[in-house]
Amino acid sequence: MRKVIATENAPSAVGPYSQAVSAGDYLFIAGQLGIDPAAGKLVDGGVEKQTEQALDNIEAILKAAGAGIDTIVKTTVLLQHMGDFAVMNGVYGDRFKNDPPARAAFEVAKLPLGGLVEIEAVAYLG
Repeated sequence: MRKVIATENAPSAVGPYSQAVSAGDYLFIAGQLGIDPAAGKLVDGGVEKQTEQALDNIEAILKAAGAGIDTIVKTTVLLQHMGDFAVMNGVYGDRFKNDPPARAAFEVAKLPLGGLVEIEAVAYLG
């Protein structure tokens, strides 16, 4: 069974996609930028603050699905500059202290809205 998950506690989609979709026992969370959902714009503070906000947005979506960050099994991190990896990794490591999910990280040419980091996630809800 497929179900769309949406919450006002994470940014609205900036295109024709859902914040998240559950399918069976899995939740697929669309890439989250460091957008403050209340302000509707990227947070100030560089890649550190944008990573924190992207992870906050993911947690809000997980909460709307009745889950927590510990249910994430895979993430993909997109960075505007691979030189920001260490800073992003520090914030990421603080959030995933025990048994972190599998992860891939890539440098990309450009992210939507001029973002410095985007993170997508897959969670197991079963």
